[in-house]
Amino acid sequence: MKFIKYIIAGTLFGIIMTKSEAVSWYRIQEMFRFQSFHMYGIIGTAVVIGVIAVFLIKKFKAKDISGNPIVFHDKDKAYVKYLLGGTIFGLGWALTGACPGPMFVNLGSGYAGMAVVILGALLGTYLYGAVKSKLPH
Repeated sequence: MKFIKYIIAGTLFGIIMTKSEAVSWYRIQEMFRFQSFHMYGIIGTAVVIGVIAVFLIKKFKAKDISGNPIVFHDKDKAYVKYLLGGTIFGLGWALTGACPGPMFVNLGSGYAGMAVVILGALLGTYLYGAVKSKLPH
């Protein structure tokens, strides 16, 4: 029962993602073809909310659940790795029609084929972890 808040949060996340059509392959395809503003509106709203949340966390010096201060670290200025990683992520998103959150929402909605996508994402994450030390950082 101590994990009930996570189950409720996940359920609400799934409902919101489904009702907003953010998990729809067709909506994602429209976005990548620049045919609709729908997904850009959802992503833009998330970015604005994230900016406001970070501002408020910094302003009020918020603490995490353990009572430790939340600290934001600056990213390094190596843009090439962000461009490369973003490109790989975007290609995976475009090919599968789902990013990590919607993958699980689609699986929970009954799209069994998403299990293959989730397995591929987990395998890719494992592979990155295995070769991370050999990559230029």
